[in-house]
Amino acid sequence: MNLIRTTLAALAAAAVMTGVAPGAAEAAKQKVKVVFIGPLTGGVSVNGLGGRNSADLAVKLRNADPKAKYEYEMVVLDDECKPNIGVQVATKAASDKAIIVGVTHYCSVVAISTVDTYNKFELPVVVWGAVLPEITYGHTYKEINRINGTMIDQNAVNAKFSVGQGFKKFAVIHDTTDYGKGHNKYFSENLVKNGGQILGTFGVTADQQDFNAELTKIKSLNAEALYFGGLTPIGVRVRSQMDKLGIKAHFIGTSGIMSDAFIEGLGPLAEGALAFREGAPVDKLPGGKFFTEKYTAAKYGEAPEAYGPFAFAAMTLVLDTIEKVGPDRKKVRDELRKTKDRDSIVGPITFDDHGQNTVAAITKYVVQDKKWVVWEDSEYASGKRKLAN
Repeated sequence: MNLIRTTLAALAAAAVMTGVAPGAAEAAKQKVKVVFIGPLTGGVSVNGLGGRNSADLAVKLRNADPKAKYEYEMVVLDDECKPNIGVQVATKAASDKAIIVGVTHYCSVVAISTVDTYNKFELPVVVWGAVLPEITYGHTYKEINRINGTMIDQNAVNAKFSVGQGFKKFAVIHDTTDYGKGHNKYFSENLVKNGGQILGTFGVTADQQDFNAELTKIKSLNAEALYFGGLTPIGVRVRSQMDKLGIKAHFIGTSGIMSDAFIEGLGPLAEGALAFREGAPVDKLPGGKFFTEKYTAAKYGEAPEAYGPFAFAAMTLVLDTIEKVGPDRKKVRDELRKTKDRDSIVGPITFDDHGQNTVAAITKYVVQDKKWVVWEDSEYASGKRKLAN
């Protein structure tokens, strides 16, 4: 805790006016470029914009710190949550030798498509939101690190918890990207281990609009719960079409639906939906109060969303690393991989030999009164409200 307080105190000091003559300190500092990449347009843009703002906040605080050795410029690129666009912008960033390191990708389908590019150009990156295990575990590239957890632990907790709530018979809808297929794999495996049963599994395309055929079959199966492995835009369509067909199965999702947009898109139909995400909610994070205060003071036009704190922590980590070893890609790459018990607003960061942060805690969420609420703090957990099963 002393280290956390020291870290937060240093960050807080960076936000205070220093009394240095305008431009004097900056003029003496070497300028260093870093890059942020995420989905700034498209169906999950709220998550990308929240991540961008959070990373930007970390850069602004560092540039306001008179003790910082360098002045940082954050290049921002939009991957649109599309693999082909992701590879294009990753190549653009990686081929710019002035860019030393990146904080990259919310969408797993993009992150997994870009690992070869970062390795080829030797650009070290820290993934801030994508959860597909193969992003870190599918290769031995030293350039790839990830600050958030993976879908493996997320789905293990999901399956055990869902069965514990009395749901035994499930139908599954997942998108047919690597992201959706991965969620289906890990949830289904864990569900069977916990005594649950999959009555039917249905793969859908990421841009599919009409789910009448799949949902009609699911209705005939009399499933008690519907597990959805995909992102917010499809999740909203699936849940709303469930209601039109009179399907009473309870809606259980993944971290991919954890956004304000999911609730806004469904209104009352979002009530009671379950989702699971690695890490704690921002108000329960070690540096959550600090992050929230500084984010609010910066007056960004969008909320940080669920993964904003991870983007902030990732950017803070890479800036710390540059401060330590200098603006050199290979030195930053090697130093990042050594990260162990590093304090951050999301808790201690330790990268394993694949660059994966060893995040143990998975938090359970339920939509209650138009908000994502930690399960243990909800009226559902207390028994005042009941899940539909």
